[in-house]
Amino acid sequence: AGLAPGVDAAAQLPRRLAESGCQVLVPFLIDRQDTWSGIPSIRMTNQPHREYIYRMAFEVGRHIIGYEVQKVLAAVDWFSRENARRKLPVAVAGYGEGGLIALHAAALDPRIDTALVSGYFEPREELWKEPVYRDVWSFVREFGDAELASLVAPRTLIVEASRTPGIEGPPAETQERRGATPNGRITTPALARVEQEAARAREFYTGLKAPDKLQLVASGAGKGLPGSEGALTRLIAALGGKLKAPGAIPKDLRAGYDPAARAERQFRELIAHTQELVRRSPLRRAEFWAKADPSTPERWNETARPLRDHIWEEVIGRLPSPSLPANPRARLIYDQPKFRGYEVMLDVWPKVFAYGILLVPKDIRPGERRPVVVCQHGLEGRPADAADPAVDSHYYHRYAVKLAEEGFVTFSPQNPYIGRDRFRMIQRRGHPLKLALFSFIIGQHQRIVEWLSGLEFVDPARIGFYGLSYGGKTAVRAPPMIDGYALSICSADFNEWVWKNTSVEARYSYMLTQEYDMIEYDFANVVNYGELANLMAPRPFMVERGHDDGVAPDEWVAYEFAKVRRFYNKMGLGDRAEIEFFNGPHTIHGKGTFEFLRRHLKWPQ
Repeated sequence: AGLAPGVDAAAQLPRRLAESGCQVLVPFLIDRQDTWSGIPSIRMTNQPHREYIYRMAFEVGRHIIGYEVQKVLAAVDWFSRENARRKLPVAVAGYGEGGLIALHAAALDPRIDTALVSGYFEPREELWKEPVYRDVWSFVREFGDAELASLVAPRTLIVEASRTPGIEGPPAETQERRGATPNGRITTPALARVEQEAARAREFYTGLKAPDKLQLVASGAGKGLPGSEGALTRLIAALGGKLKAPGAIPKDLRAGYDPAARAERQFRELIAHTQELVRRSPLRRAEFWAKADPSTPERWNETARPLRDHIWEEVIGRLPSPSLPANPRARLIYDQPKFRGYEVMLDVWPKVFAYGILLVPKDIRPGERRPVVVCQHGLEGRPADAADPAVDSHYYHRYAVKLAEEGFVTFSPQNPYIGRDRFRMIQRRGHPLKLALFSFIIGQHQRIVEWLSGLEFVDPARIGFYGLSYGGKTAVRAPPMIDGYALSICSADFNEWVWKNTSVEARYSYMLTQEYDMIEYDFANVVNYGELANLMAPRPFMVERGHDDGVAPDEWVAYEFAKVRRFYNKMGLGDRAEIEFFNGPHTIHGKGTFEFLRRHLKWPQ
């Protein structure tokens, strides 16, 4: 508007529109600074304010984009009421992030007669390369910018190709601030890319016999300032007016006005609103699960299956079942007194495979079928961490080896959460396609269980799962979806997952870390760890918890597990749900869990 420095006078759209006779309202958008992102009493982060809101909102089925579109629509509400006295056209115009908001708002609200979108219009197949606060679950499966434009048609849409704000990533890390999603850039697209998407949009306008209502303007060959004469002239003309020459820069008459105070209020009100949604989420979950009947194991299995499928498809993201033959490849890597170990590779989908270490006891008799324990490593782990007899990790304590020495067949798979930010980029790529990291992990485990079930020395009815840390996350996501798992043990991860992802008070919160891969869209309104565990019923489920584990406090873990214990007890299955607390850290304890495996996998027989 020209009231503060920072925007070139030639790009001050609100001022030019007001000078040309428009009544202008400029909604405040959350900025990309990191001033208030964090928990001051614990630590601050370098997350842009937009990312900080995005993270907690995503978990409750909301988005920073959605919040700001609502601000624009509130302005449209006000203009519509004003129109009761005198009918005038309503327009929305925006640049960069404002262009994004303007395009979405115009697509949603037919009361908007005209839209100007500057510095935001191009193919979105590479949405995953943009800042994470632009990450929209399932967006590119249904939309590109052209499809959003189709929802504006046949109303006027003016697309201005201009240079973008030029964002190279989040604010720089410092000793005091870290934890932002490290990737995500905004760059000025080549003019040809803007023209390409506009050509797709024009097909929709032509189909509605309104090709002239879509107008493309290039400011400085696509690299100029937003709000060019050509774009503003077309916008004002669409509103029935004429663009006037720019006047003098206005003077702010508010003495001592501090815009930072307003910016902080806007930021904190969105946090407060989102935290209220978090507090209400148990009610939403109760509504969702009211559709299932837990009166008997049989009724539960029948009525909970559609809800399980909803979680798999809408929250986790479901891929088709493995499409290739397993084509197993194996080689001997260990020959111990009690077992042999093999590296195994299995095909899943084209260019996607499953890999792990299989330990086979030597005392299996011809025709005998043994139980299997799938031993899943945690973040940045490897199968050898659990299955190498020569390695005694302070996290895993050779637990796959110890189980094999007891006579269990064990298989320790490689899950893809390795490589620091490299694996998280799988999630970045997946979200716009309605996929996440566990979409792939579950498919790999489908193949693993299928292959194990076909081995002549394996009892397919006695395949259990035992995972630590990120493997514990797998324990509450893969076995509930895969009927071939006979039981599941979640070690060093079970907790109140919604709080863990959204808390702006607790030191355990993922809001403070770089683990942006943890959030799942609308998770809080549909499911929590208790409900995921309940999906195992009537199959057994166990939690292994060290008092000194920094994942969460004991109180969170016990609170969430109480729901599981009650559920199993009410169904008459109380002996199939257990929790073991022990004095120790984030580690495999291997006491109560081993007894749980012996009892429920019936070994030794």
